[in-house]
Amino acid sequence: MPRRTARRLLESLPAAPRPAAEPRCELCERLVGQVSRHHLVPREEGGRHGPTVALCQPCHSTVHLLLSNRELARRYATVEALRTAQELQNYLHWVRRSRVERIANRRKK
Repeated sequence: MPRRTARRLLESLPAAPRPAAEPRCELCERLVGQVSRHHLVPREEGGRHGPTVALCQPCHSTVHLLLSNRELARRYATVEALRTAQELQNYLHWVRRSRVERIANRRKK
């Protein structure tokens, strides 16, 4: 009888919290410490309520460094299109092999 009581008690307890899995950048596909939300269509181009993707900080900064908001809205409105952007190929080849987590803010002025 005590076994049944112990089993019921264990079953009634909430499950232990699972450790959070490391986030994955949707552009370079690396496991990283943290990600930020990137609007696929920039807010300035009408994408305020549009879809977003999780990008690591180096990818997010580089996308905005190499591509204008107009180009992002018209040509690269999906993560698949971003992965094939000619302007990003050298960067993606480099970052996929590195362990870099942060890059100084490199946005155009």
